[in-house]
Amino acid sequence: MTDTGPDFISVGDGDAARQIAVRMREGAGPPVVWLGGFRSDMTATKATSLDAWAAVQKRALVRFDYAGHGASGGKFADCTISSWLEDAQAVLTQYVSEPPILVGSSMGGWIACLAARDRAARGQKTAGLVLIAPALDFTEDLIWSQLDEAARAALLRDGGLRRPSDYSPEPDPITLALIEDGRRNRLLTQAFDPGCPVHILQGMRDSDVPYTHALKTVWRLPAEGTVLTLIADGDHRLSRPQDIARLVAAVAGIA
Repeated sequence: MTDTGPDFISVGDGDAARQIAVRMREGAGPPVVWLGGFRSDMTATKATSLDAWAAVQKRALVRFDYAGHGASGGKFADCTISSWLEDAQAVLTQYVSEPPILVGSSMGGWIACLAARDRAARGQKTAGLVLIAPALDFTEDLIWSQLDEAARAALLRDGGLRRPSDYSPEPDPITLALIEDGRRNRLLTQAFDPGCPVHILQGMRDSDVPYTHALKTVWRLPAEGTVLTLIADGDHRLSRPQDIARLVAAVAGIA
């Protein structure tokens, strides 16, 4: 089958307008929606593996790239958690007509939880969440809190800094706007209810999002309907064949 490339939708107004790349696989519902991680995109291993499963099972699946990621427009350094949430909400509005299963990896886990919470507040149902190493509140808990005083001072003075990345030859641009916006979107300061079942997959050898962070997330979720699978030898990516099998099983279990 010939790949015709992604569709594009417009999100935002004025200077904030950007083109978001989306790939939609038609099939039975509830639709599975992939929400990728920080500086990842919809061609990454977990996203394409889940899409391959959906193709075999004839399941509806949506993948997209946030602004500043992959095939989408916009500059990464101009984006925040709120703007990436807006991208996700626009995709859900345009491509999803029944309660979806939101599958969020790392930062995508935070976006998925915010989207599900907001859907519940509007009376819209979500079928379930599958979260892989969910990095809720990572801008505060996993970036700001780990910066030394000199780095914090530089960030406040210059409006940004660049941190080495284990996943890219280019360092991660961390802006003060990202940190400040993250504080307005924090979920782990109190209990929150996404209004649906949640299954978390977490590696215990994850050096980016420690498994203790997943435990903190579990403590903030309703006990009923929340499942945590700890993978003792799993890293942050959780992209090995056995990890993909667990991911597919978690999604199929909700579906």
